[in-house]
Order: sequence, then C-alpha cells, then structure tokens
Amino acid sequence: MTDFGDLGGIDMDRLLHSVDQQIARAEELEKAMAKLVGRAEDEDHLVLVEYAQEGLRTLEIRPKGMRLSAAELSEKIKAAVQDAVADLHRLSGELMAEMFGAASPMRMIEDSTAMLKQVKRAEASYDRAFEDVMGEMDRIRRDLDL
Repeated sequence: MTDFGDLGGIDMDRLLHSVDQQIARAEELEKAMAKLVGRAEDEDHLVLVEYAQEGLRTLEIRPKGMRLSAAELSEKIKAAVQDAVADLHRLSGELMAEMFGAASPMRMIEDSTAMLKQVKRAEASYDRAFEDVMGEMDRIRRDLDL
C-alpha cells in the first residue's frame, strides 16, 4: 500500500503550478480561436465565404454570380461554406498543435484509437488509486478498531 501521509509523494506546488499553466493555455487558446477565420472561394471566383467561431461571417456573391440559376448559385454557396468550415477546422488544428504539441486535443479527436488507449490508462490509474485508498481506509479502520 502507498503511504498517503505525504499524499503519495505528490509535489502539490508543482501540481498546482501545472494546473495554473494549463488554465492559462486554455484561456490563450480561447482568445486565439476567436480570431480564426476560415476562408473559401469557388473555382470561378463568384462566391467568397468567411466562416468563424460565431458562424458565417461573410458571404459575398460577385455580380457575375447573380447570372447563375438559383440551383447553380446555391450549390456554389454550399460548397464554399463547406470549404470555409474545413479551412477553419484546419486552422484550429494548426493552432492547437502549435500550443499543445503532441498533446493537442485535435490529434486525440482525430486518432480515436490513441484517445481510447489514454482513456483506458486513465481508468486503470483511477482503479489503482481507488484500491489504494480503500486499502488505506481499511487499515485505518483496523487501527482504530472500528
């Protein structure tokens, strides 16, 4: 069993500092994400779209685009919006990779197998910690004759 008198050897100052750093990084990421804008334009340069965190920011239809049929224009707009969303997603992934490196949340989302392995490791760690705590509680109960 682990002796929990010193919290299992955990350096609380280091742990709290690490948590503070993660919170600061998350706040920095939130501010940077708010500034990202995905952009796309159709191949004929008739429709320009900007998509940001709040949704569709810009939809520009050039004069020649107004000559298209409603169905053609609709398809160009939908495709440009999808491309702008994909561009925003790409930019978000690059930003997260820059800020978090290999621990980027986007990498974990994109690689579900790796994410599942990390969840399983965390679950095993939790189970071990729970067993240690329960064992320590049993020892304390026995020592106190409860």
